[in-house]
Amino acid sequence: MLSKNTLQILNIAVLLNFNQIFLEKLLPTTDVYFIDVILPLPLQRLFTYRITEAEAVFLKPGVRVAVPFGKSKIYTGLVAEVHQNAPEAYEAKAIHQILDQNPIVNELQLKLWNWISSYYMCSLGDVYRAAFPSAFLLESETVVLRNNSFTDQTQLTDVEFLIFEALQQQTQLSAIEISGIVNKKNVLPFLKSMLEKGAIVVREEIYEQYKPKLVNYIRLTEKYKGQDALQETLQLVSRAKKQYQALMTYFSLEGETRKPIKVKELQEKAAVSSAVVKSLVDKKVFEVYQIQVDRIHFREAESSLKELSKHQQKAFEEIKNSFETKAVTLLHGVTSSGKTEVYSKLIQEVLDEGKQVLFLLPEIALTTQLINRLKKIFGGKISVYHSKYSMNERVEVWNNVLQSKSKAQIVLGARSSLFLPFDNLGLIIVDEEHEVSYKQFDPAPRYHARDTAILLGHLHGAKTLLGSATPSIESFFNGNKEKYGLVHLKKRYGDVQMPEVQLVDIKEKHRKKRMSGHFSDVLLQQIQEALDAKEQVILFQNRRGFSPVMECETCAVSPQCPNCDVSLTYHKFRKELRCHYCNYRQAVPMACGACGSEKLTTLGFGTEQIELELKELLPAYNIGRMDLDTTRGKYGYQKIIGAFQAQEIDILVGTQMLSKGLDFGNVSLVGVLNADNLLNFPDFRAHERTFQMLVQVAGRSGRSSKRGRVLIQTFNPYHQILQQVSSNSYEEMYQEQLQDRWQFHYPPYYRVMRITLKHRDLIRVDEASEWLGKSLQNAFRENVLGPTAPAVSRVRNLYIKHIVVKIPPKQSLKGTKDHIEKIKKTFQAIPNFRAIRLGIDVDSY
Repeated sequence: MLSKNTLQILNIAVLLNFNQIFLEKLLPTTDVYFIDVILPLPLQRLFTYRITEAEAVFLKPGVRVAVPFGKSKIYTGLVAEVHQNAPEAYEAKAIHQILDQNPIVNELQLKLWNWISSYYMCSLGDVYRAAFPSAFLLESETVVLRNNSFTDQTQLTDVEFLIFEALQQQTQLSAIEISGIVNKKNVLPFLKSMLEKGAIVVREEIYEQYKPKLVNYIRLTEKYKGQDALQETLQLVSRAKKQYQALMTYFSLEGETRKPIKVKELQEKAAVSSAVVKSLVDKKVFEVYQIQVDRIHFREAESSLKELSKHQQKAFEEIKNSFETKAVTLLHGVTSSGKTEVYSKLIQEVLDEGKQVLFLLPEIALTTQLINRLKKIFGGKISVYHSKYSMNERVEVWNNVLQSKSKAQIVLGARSSLFLPFDNLGLIIVDEEHEVSYKQFDPAPRYHARDTAILLGHLHGAKTLLGSATPSIESFFNGNKEKYGLVHLKKRYGDVQMPEVQLVDIKEKHRKKRMSGHFSDVLLQQIQEALDAKEQVILFQNRRGFSPVMECETCAVSPQCPNCDVSLTYHKFRKELRCHYCNYRQAVPMACGACGSEKLTTLGFGTEQIELELKELLPAYNIGRMDLDTTRGKYGYQKIIGAFQAQEIDILVGTQMLSKGLDFGNVSLVGVLNADNLLNFPDFRAHERTFQMLVQVAGRSGRSSKRGRVLIQTFNPYHQILQQVSSNSYEEMYQEQLQDRWQFHYPPYYRVMRITLKHRDLIRVDEASEWLGKSLQNAFRENVLGPTAPAVSRVRNLYIKHIVVKIPPKQSLKGTKDHIEKIKKTFQAIPNFRAIRLGIDVDSY
């Protein structure tokens, strides 16, 4: 069966066009009306289309319309405004059709989109495409049909005849399907030739991608309802034992539940097959009907809110007092201080007021554990929204929020959940607000979810709570300057002590030959002690794969990615070399490609190598791994976290996704295999991020009663940041970093914008970046850095150059952006630079 047959052709005309005809009879068309439409394209402007007066009465901002764009393409546009002003530069086309009866985007969402477009210097179309589930962004697809009047098949080439013959079997085919039939990547030249010969015709069609989930229920037909018909019904099936059994089970279920009965439930309870039920349907005893249901739903609440400790209660009251005068409050609570319990109490108060709550998390991994904790308290009031959910599941959450259903009073999700159609937000919680995962880097819009959440809260008149054990320098700075409220929670729940942090000098251990692979004797000893005590261990290495470099021992050449300027990472489990930038893969070579030597070795190590070493060192224990390679499936996070929580895994090895907010009560030891690669990253926030990551991963230890231990292996144990981690001195790190930021003109004092240029031609990128760099330097002088090539200067065969613009505290941000926009327009008007991909990243950190 063709994949296209699984899609349902959009047929709104039956309902909406009827409305249109009805309105046209009521309102004779005299005036000409227009709509401004947002298209899901990276274009700076809105486009105007012509509509009838009847359509003008029906259409409202936020309704989707299918509109023609270009020669033949049809896109899903979003109505921004209905008016009577004809465009001056072009003649407005008529819309193709109306796709919604009611707006699916509200006025506050459109305001948020406009702010993102303006602040982050991207098009409204970019925001539109990022905000919507893909099922809403219907685009036309070119379908090919056979021309029945064409008879002279001798004109066709062999490939064309194959296509023509396939069209005799199928009424229509897409270009992709034709490509598979003839086994050629590019079939457009063949289709063009067949069009010219009159053998085929093409047309554009729109497909509805969302398919509601329908569940089959069963009930008695009208004929057999009531006491009088009961005897007749039983006589009808008396000789068929299984049918009689199914009927009696139905009556039993109906009496017990008083709810609609599923076909599947009846089959299971009566222990009968679908054929038995079908026989009863054929005899007109039962009838099957369908009810639309959501794919994801949670049970009702199982428990009430926990009693807050005195420290939590104090923090809760301080947050409420802060909200009286400040719209944004930062909760600085140490790891395992019970911030989630404080959040839960605030959520309950907002729900009691009849308002919605948005709970933002940086990682999908965190939603798995937090859902389990919150659903016990709030049950069926929770909806979850992130990219691991299917397209259909996301559409259902969108619709539930749009209709303000009780099952969507609390929305838990990653940064994309900001775009949901809330109409009554009371509270936004941004947990782990320091996380870099909140920043969208590519593609546009390059927004920061934390900052956008603050603006969203402002639009709704809602309060925003930022929470973290290691707040970002910018948020803590705003808290100290009283721009935000600032609340501290410095005691762990149950007065458990903060973990004991020990720095292990592996340079010294290597010299004294006290290393077993990548494990020091101290770390191995403490792992064994924890395991002997039936406790669990987490090991952190922020690099996946077996080894980042495979090198020839003879000539020192390492295999490089053909598309990127980076060496290929060795994945031993799959016996392949893989690029972590473009996902290029190749089999592990038997010999060096440069000199032919068979002496190949690996340099560096990743989570896969640590896992294999542990299995050799500790064969009696279960080792788990949590990184991007092991969590690709929809339930990948859930399975690993569930197994670790159930103590089926003794040692869990993982990357940075282990460091964020996860709560495992039986973990007594955390080991960091190598802290130095974090410190030496070429970024002005490297030290801040190293501190945050190490403190967060250390916080996974000793969260129940016993004090935890943390071992950090490093070649430089006297580094200032590592010393601050060992003493958990956030304030000391903050003051030190603040001095550096002031001295070198970085946030929170200066704003930073990064302009990125990409193209396949290195010479053209160099010329363009030099021209743009000089133009910016003429305007902003010493506040322009670059152009420079990043550490990885070619990705997916595109050469990259960066230019950084710093904006001093007293310089107008809007004026700076306007000037950069003018320079950009001039740049794009130069013929040789038009093909350069230009991206602007505001607050690029």
